[in-house]
Amino acid sequence: MAPDEEMLSIGRFARLTGLTAKALRHYDAEGVFAPSYVDPSSGYRYYGSEQVETGRLIQRLRSLDLPLPEVARLIALQRDNPSEFDVALVAQRQRLLARVMRLQGQLHNLDHLIADKGIVAVTQTTTIEDTAAERKIAVDLFNHVWTLLEKEDRTESEEAEMIHSAHASTVHWMHVGEPVNRARGEWQCSRVYAVLGRGEPAVFHAKKVLEICQREGIGDWDLAFAYEALARATAVAGDIEEAHRWAEQARAACTDVAEDDDREIVLSDLATLPAGV
Repeated sequence: MAPDEEMLSIGRFARLTGLTAKALRHYDAEGVFAPSYVDPSSGYRYYGSEQVETGRLIQRLRSLDLPLPEVARLIALQRDNPSEFDVALVAQRQRLLARVMRLQGQLHNLDHLIADKGIVAVTQTTTIEDTAAERKIAVDLFNHVWTLLEKEDRTESEEAEMIHSAHASTVHWMHVGEPVNRARGEWQCSRVYAVLGRGEPAVFHAKKVLEICQREGIGDWDLAFAYEALARATAVAGDIEEAHRWAEQARAACTDVAEDDDREIVLSDLATLPAGV
């Protein structure tokens, strides 16, 4: 067999798919994706035009940092069982979302550690020890919610625990925290309900986040996340047009986020919104 005129050289195929020639050789060696024809004398690889779509899919899957065995599995599913392929992509999205949750939880925890260096305001009937203890409870509950959000296989009991813990953390922040702590607590409540697919309470708490930010003059990434929460919550509630409007406001608010790392976190979170938002 010899390559026909319609076959693509490895260089041209690489340009069409966004893959490198080196990567294509590696995928062939690993049994993930083989060319249509390999010249026995020169070793040149040739690809059929019908392989371009698969090559582009591989490039997109690799951009998700998926290991090659998983890419091979997904390619086979896409070819043999498209419905299962869609299910597998949704599962991967949940795993990526869990990673985002984990990073955001770490970041929020760091914010609390930084905030704890400040002076805690107390009333005459509240001791510093009582206030510190309640702040610790608020932080521990907040972090516990993140741990549950990160799980990919939560039980119904854990979902209920996650809801109650988010509310409890927010109540404690109402007692001993600053307005920004209350806003972040409301944000977490909204995220919990959004993850669980409950639009109405997700929207309710997202509105609370924005109300607090606007009333207290809170800006930077907290304001951007307020808009993000409304985008995510309204999307879960089924109003994609409204969700898109809030998402655009969140993206616009990112221009006022002072730190590049903080801005990137917001933008990364916005990237996890449903398609079309």
